[in-house]
Formats: sequence, structure tokens, C-alpha cells
Amino acid sequence: MTQEKLGKILGSVAKRMRADFEQSQNFNHNGEAGTSREVLIQQFLSGYLPTHVEAVHNVEVIATNGDVSPQSDIVLIDRGTPPFTSLQGFRIIPNECVYGVVEVKTKLDRTQLTDACSKISRMRKMPKTAYRPISGIIPRSTKAYGERYDFFPTSGMVVAFDSLKLETIGAHLVDWCRSRNPIEWPDSVWVAGKGHLQWGDARTGSLFRSPVAGASLFQVDAEPEQDILLALALHLNIHFSDAWMNPLDLIPYSGATPLGQLSRHWTI
Repeated sequence: MTQEKLGKILGSVAKRMRADFEQSQNFNHNGEAGTSREVLIQQFLSGYLPTHVEAVHNVEVIATNGDVSPQSDIVLIDRGTPPFTSLQGFRIIPNECVYGVVEVKTKLDRTQLTDACSKISRMRKMPKTAYRPISGIIPRSTKAYGERYDFFPTSGMVVAFDSLKLETIGAHLVDWCRSRNPIEWPDSVWVAGKGHLQWGDARTGSLFRSPVAGASLFQVDAEPEQDILLALALHLNIHFSDAWMNPLDLIPYSGATPLGQLSRHWTI
């Protein structure tokens, strides 16, 4: 009964989002339309993500080795992330604080899918090393993409308002992933009104949280009354309810920048 109630609520949310999306098509400037659509997805994510995870828009992600992320539509970060800068809504985010990235597309085709997958792959390759260990506590780890990590690896999803046939997008995704390791693959692809693509086990029909070598790609068609939002809300909960990070260490980000000069000392 509770699931049916949530499904009805998200069904109405889907209709409102579709109406807002159609309204954004009347914008004269493509940049304004794109930003509006990203905000629609950001607002939905903000309503269904665990409270310790924040969906932010208009950010640049940096790493201690000097890497800078490509322009990402929505980045999911720890809510305790320090505000390096927040000029006119723009933020710089240390990669250690990033839990996931969401690429938002108006209409998904091979070119747009390749662009989204490439951005997710590049984000995953950025190092996460600037943490302070917590003494006296058993080190945490996360298993994903067939490996075990001593940090929470960056999740990657693609969300689109429309696309080619979902089976066509699935074929394009398999082509892109075939020559790459699972750590570069997106975790899932979602298309409003159509359904989603997610990795799983072909023998049992079970879906995976994240892809691993040998996984099969499943096409899951949406229920017309609920669209994709109920499944997406549950997917977000599975992915990020256990998202975690050790305390951020900002010292590596200071690099060789002088912090001052020692001029005297007192001995007691």
C-alpha cells in the first residue's frame, strides 16, 4: 500500500516535470533551456536523495594532482563539503567530496550518450587521496565495479527527457562499454516516458548496484502511470544511502603555497 502511494505521488511529479520541460522548450536561448532542465532534475534529486547527500549545479571539481573535471550537469556531493568558492552560484568542489555525477540530456542519441559516458569516465579517473585517517576505527571500504575501494567511488548516471528507441540506446551503450573496463561504465541510463538501462545478471535476472565485468545490460520499460521516477528514487536510495567519506584533508590542496614564515619561538 505504501509503495502504491509513493508510486502515485511520483506519477504526479512526473507529469509536472514533463509540463515544466515542455515549457522550457519555449525559451529563446538554448543555454537557458538547458539550465532549466538541469534544475528540474536537480530539484527531483534533492527531494529523494539521503539527507547527507546534496545535488549541486554549476560546479567545477578539482583533484590534488591538478586535474579539473569537464563541465558536469549535476554533481552529488557530501553535504559537509567546504565552500571553496561560491561566486554567483558557482562552486569549486574537492573530488574527495564527490559521490556521483548526473548527466542531463534533452534528447539522447549516440553522440549525446558518448559525451555523457566520456564525462563520467573522466570523473572516475580523478584521484581521491586527500583524506585524514580516523585513528582507532576499523577502515571502511566500498565494493563496486569489481574492485574494493578505501573511499566511495564516484557513481555516474545519465538522465534524459527523450531519446531514440531505448533498445537503440542500449545497443550504443554496449558498443561504447565493450572496449573499456567497468570502472568507466555509467551505472545506469534513464529516459523519461520510456524506461531505464541497468546492469545485472542474465542468469538470475537480478540487477546490480554497479557494473562488473561480464555483466549484462538490462532494458527496463517504464510503467506508464509512474514513468521512471519511482524506480529512479529507489535507485538513488540504493546508491547513496551508504555513501560515506573520511574527513577531508585540505593540506594537499595548498601545495607549495607558503602559509607564512616562522619568525620566533618560545620554549617553556
